[in-house]
Amino acid sequence: MIITNKKYPLFLTGYFLLVLFGLPLMADELDDFEKTIDLMSDDRPVPNQVVNPSWFKSSFLDLADDLEEARVEKKRGIAVYFGQKDCAYCRTLMEVNLKTPDIVRYLRNNFDVIPLDIWNSRQVSDLQGVSMTEREFAIREKTNFTPSFIFYDLDGSIALRLRGYYPPYAFRAALKYVVEGFYKEETLQAYMERADPPGKFEQDELNSQSFFEPPPYALDRSHFRAEKPLIVFFEQKSCHACDILHTEPLSNTGTVNMIRNFETVQLDVESDTPVVTPSGEHLTARQWSEKLGIFYTPALIFFDQSGKEIIRLDSVTGQHRLRGVMNYVLSGAYKKYPTYLEYRFGRMDSY
Repeated sequence: MIITNKKYPLFLTGYFLLVLFGLPLMADELDDFEKTIDLMSDDRPVPNQVVNPSWFKSSFLDLADDLEEARVEKKRGIAVYFGQKDCAYCRTLMEVNLKTPDIVRYLRNNFDVIPLDIWNSRQVSDLQGVSMTEREFAIREKTNFTPSFIFYDLDGSIALRLRGYYPPYAFRAALKYVVEGFYKEETLQAYMERADPPGKFEQDELNSQSFFEPPPYALDRSHFRAEKPLIVFFEQKSCHACDILHTEPLSNTGTVNMIRNFETVQLDVESDTPVVTPSGEHLTARQWSEKLGIFYTPALIFFDQSGKEIIRLDSVTGQHRLRGVMNYVLSGAYKKYPTYLEYRFGRMDSY
């Protein structure tokens, strides 16, 4: 295989070097990674290209009945899937994660998956018997991004929410976090730190950008209102997903010009760099990321001029979605639409 920078960004070349020099990386992980990169090279809507697997449950959308059937079948619970037919991230979920044999087997053995379309008006009855449309349910559960999952255990409690697309290694770890009961004992962030990470190549520094503010990180907005909204980029070294963010959306001139309307800082989730947070707390970057519950990098947290968190992007994020969220914040639409999903419905827009 000949790798060119035109098709594969620089970080991916490093990924192949891992294999070349015999470092521990499974062939199927490499295949999944290639598929993800190819499919997510353009995250704009893909009209009517998303088809749910045939093994998703054909449900009457009475979640209490669905949970009881899962209990009879001795499963761990139910997984409610929120998707849409023109979502590039949903397509990647279907064509990568849900065509990975061990993930499919593990998911099917432990959960009945109940699919919902966030644009539909079919009636859903939740576990308390409250009836609403699929769209209303998606809004109530703040399902800002598709694909999203809510995993319910056999007691009807929410074991985990996943908002957005996660690559196979992270999705697999999240499933194990629920199935093996770790959600009862620790946060997903703590569990993910112990879970097996994907193959890495060593990288001593974070990816730099000219728009990142230098330290010291005095982000307090609790006493005096700032001029611009804030984006905090939580990243880490040797992070493939971080590399994708920097070599794809953050290399686009139009996207960068939008970002310059924000105050932006970059923090290493593993560092002891001191930070004064938007609410005025004195923490290290590691402590702050733990308090925010960040379990995936890169995670972009958006704050308003008064230091209130507006929204976060803590799953795989392409240019189209990133620009949509920046528009949501910069336009002030978040004041009218409390969730990004309501904003999208208000615009009759995708993503």
